[in-house]
Amino acid sequence: MSSLLQASSQDINNTDSDLFLTRRIKLIEELWESVLKVECGQELVDLLQQLRSMGSPEGQATGLPTSSVPKLIEELPLNDAVRAARAFALYFQLINIVEQHYEQREQQLNRQVSYQPLQGEKLQEEDTQSVLGAEFLEKSWQGNSTYQKAGTFNWLFPYLNKLNVPPQLIQRLLNQLDIRLVFTAHPTEIVRQTIRKKQRRISGILQHIDYSEMVAQNLGFLESPEAMESTEQLKEEIRLWWRTDELHQFKPEVLDEVDYALHYFQEVLFDTIPHLSKRLKQALNQSFKELTPPKNNFCRFGSWVGADRDGNPSVTPAVTWETACYQRGIVLERYLDSVRRLITLLSLSLHWSDVLPELLESLEQDRAVMPEVYEGLAIRYRREPYRLKLAYIEQRLKNTIHRNQCLSSEESAPAEVMERHHQTLYHSGEEFLAELQLIQRNLTETGLTCQDLEHLICQVEIYGFNLTELDMRQESSRHSDTLDEITEYLQILPKSYNELDESERVEWLTQELKTRRPLIPGELHFSEKTNETVETFRLLRKLQQEFGQQVCQTYIISMSHEVSDLLEVLLLAKEAGIYDPGTGSCSLQVVPLFETVDDLLRAPSVMKALFELPLYRACLAGGYGKEKEKGEYDIQEVMLGYSDSNKDSGFLSSNWEIHKAQKALQRLAEGYGVSLRIFHGRGGSVGRGGGPTYEAILAQPSSTINGRIKITEQGEVVASKYSLPELALYHLETATTAVIQGSLLGSGFDDIASWNEIMEKLAARSRQHYRALIYEEPDFLDFFLSVTPIQEISQLQISSRPARRQGGKKDLSSLRAIPWVFSWTQTRFLLPAWYGVGTALKDFLEEESERNYDQNLKLLRYFYLKWPFFRMAISKVEMTLAKVDLQIAHHYLKELANPEDHERFERIFQQIADEYYLTSDLVRLVTNHEKLLDGDPDLQRSVQLRNRTIVPLGFLQVSLLKRLREYSNQSASGVIHFRYSKEELLRGALLTLNGIAAGMRNTG
Repeated sequence: MSSLLQASSQDINNTDSDLFLTRRIKLIEELWESVLKVECGQELVDLLQQLRSMGSPEGQATGLPTSSVPKLIEELPLNDAVRAARAFALYFQLINIVEQHYEQREQQLNRQVSYQPLQGEKLQEEDTQSVLGAEFLEKSWQGNSTYQKAGTFNWLFPYLNKLNVPPQLIQRLLNQLDIRLVFTAHPTEIVRQTIRKKQRRISGILQHIDYSEMVAQNLGFLESPEAMESTEQLKEEIRLWWRTDELHQFKPEVLDEVDYALHYFQEVLFDTIPHLSKRLKQALNQSFKELTPPKNNFCRFGSWVGADRDGNPSVTPAVTWETACYQRGIVLERYLDSVRRLITLLSLSLHWSDVLPELLESLEQDRAVMPEVYEGLAIRYRREPYRLKLAYIEQRLKNTIHRNQCLSSEESAPAEVMERHHQTLYHSGEEFLAELQLIQRNLTETGLTCQDLEHLICQVEIYGFNLTELDMRQESSRHSDTLDEITEYLQILPKSYNELDESERVEWLTQELKTRRPLIPGELHFSEKTNETVETFRLLRKLQQEFGQQVCQTYIISMSHEVSDLLEVLLLAKEAGIYDPGTGSCSLQVVPLFETVDDLLRAPSVMKALFELPLYRACLAGGYGKEKEKGEYDIQEVMLGYSDSNKDSGFLSSNWEIHKAQKALQRLAEGYGVSLRIFHGRGGSVGRGGGPTYEAILAQPSSTINGRIKITEQGEVVASKYSLPELALYHLETATTAVIQGSLLGSGFDDIASWNEIMEKLAARSRQHYRALIYEEPDFLDFFLSVTPIQEISQLQISSRPARRQGGKKDLSSLRAIPWVFSWTQTRFLLPAWYGVGTALKDFLEEESERNYDQNLKLLRYFYLKWPFFRMAISKVEMTLAKVDLQIAHHYLKELANPEDHERFERIFQQIADEYYLTSDLVRLVTNHEKLLDGDPDLQRSVQLRNRTIVPLGFLQVSLLKRLREYSNQSASGVIHFRYSKEELLRGALLTLNGIAAGMRNTG
């Protein structure tokens, strides 16, 4: 075979599943190569083969003679370099599709076999006598154990049964099960919507090929004409893709990002989510027939897209309003389609089926308010009550959609028209749900069921009329600056609000929150920022009035430092009518986001001071003297930021401080009778808290979960999890399983004091070494700006949000964590995800004397085996190290740094290289792996497969960045000697950014 990546196929184990993957990769490679031959000629294919020879079998750049690699690249005409970059980027996109297709196929096959965790094997007595769940955590991570299906409902509930977990504990947890996944629009997803649609079509073609081959095989045929036809269609699709522009034609606006995020709901999630509830019910019933399953909406989605204002001036009140209308429009249209299907399906006649009197009464009421529907359909649906009822429902949905369109476009319908339609439309999802449940009760009473109706009811219970819950977010200083300007205008404070110390602020804010007297005038005569902040809270009130409180109940304060940060938001909410000082009730949950390490350390004291305030406790309780119904709790949501804490202190320190903060906050909340919901602000990359969701949840302190968790889903993570239905369902099932499992089967290892002391030392040493390079090395900022494509990333049209805070100053404090991680990923340093870990491990191993080395190593290996937190941290570091390529990274330095900077930059690079080799050696020592990722052969194969083809893309990127920067330098001098324009060079560089991002899969 002439495929460029023939070696990759030889690396795959010859199991049935791997053979299937091998065949699919081979098919894609051959089609990719044939398309390139037709479109560009044999010369390009030969060039790609030559470029790819730069990589070793392990996927690293080879130590080729210094002159040969750059010479080959530098001599390429720009057109050839761009075509090569596009070809490799296309390859990665196709491989991503194949891997997702393979993962989905595996999940479908797995569901066809028994999921019993211990087939033919009984639990040993010592397993049940050990710390509950500890043995499971150990065994489920062993590649050859019998726990191969861990992470699914059909595994979980039989296992809980065998462990004799009390059913009442399971029931209590199921009653409060609350999983929230929040989509965000952070600029890590750089694939155009147009390309996403092509990817979905290709995935569909692959599924058709699978089915055709299976049918042919079952019939005893060697070949399938249908599969061959689909293969030609696949080739045609790849050709069309090759001729499509990969880059955004314009900088996305916020509503473009809204459309992108909601694409996954329209294509996959809207129909998939109800199956999650069905799977849980079926699995629970098999093991615990007496238990009641959770409500259908135990897993819900939120969104920041169109509501997150932190650092994004494009998110205005008008944009948020339009976002809410757009979401409602999508869900109403889907409900309308479902109702029309039910009209076709529920053709029951009064001749052959009885109905309850309440349905007939309902039809009479509908006839009175919608006589035109009756007159038009009375004959057609004569003696077909269900169809007639559904026709009324259909018309109400149409009227509701029309009203929503008027609200979205800011058209004002005449008052008499709105009054006339008041009873002929739905004002909430609850009204729509009640009518569907009326039909369901009638069917049940006559011994019938309707799966389509049950499916629709489940969707309404989950999505309501809002599809997702919008979370507002704004940076803390925006609120203090707003109050500073308002109080200065009113002259009501003896000095500027921003000059007050914390105790003075809290005292004044508390007094203002107790009075009904307005603070902010109706007409706003302030600066644009202050007016926008006040208008945001007024919009919030308007949103809740129109869409219901559930449309937006969360206001997140990024960079939360003090008690006043939360009280400021509460005061602005009071001014908008959201908080009532008389009753103490508030329809908005104020959520602090603790991001830096200092803020994480301060978080318990901040929350303690808040819990001590009677007005704040009343706020959590729903008002003064509010009595809770059984099963209700005062819930405080707290968000913890992985991105900025990692940028601030490094990977190990960040994760440990978040781990500690969770435990401290949980203890505090329990002491005040408050239920805590932790909101994990995880990104796609390891440097921003990313990683497998199932393992990540199990690595949390078990006492902090209690059936509740909230997690951000960002960037390319959304595409990798939710592009295909079965894959989306699997990810949701594993997340739910982990929440239940982590809540009930706590290992207890998080509370071992001596282990915590060791982790404290490791984290502190890691942070010290990380900050010594990032923040204390005077040449580091110049190094970062020179050897990474950070300048070019800011020009990539991938997000509506700027890459920097505070006016775009070129320093690390203003740079957002996302482009920070993106830059290091492109250059194959991946520095934020591992730097400092090796030094911390080394210092611990050599602590006190070399005689303790073996004992300390045994202890770290025991941590890795037994302690979920430590294992997860080391596994993430191991995966990141496997993606690092210092040969490529050093090439960025040699080619992009100015000659006069080489000496000082080489010193920094050597420091990074020393830490990399130390970390790699010690991670392999702790994990007992000969090579990185030996414990996960599938991931190892995938990383090596990608690494080999990223190597030439890295060289191409360096060449194009070098030319682009030379052009910019010449342009600044006024004399340009280039045959290509800046736009052409920038376009080529950005294509390589796209390609490497696709190859690495987790960009930022």
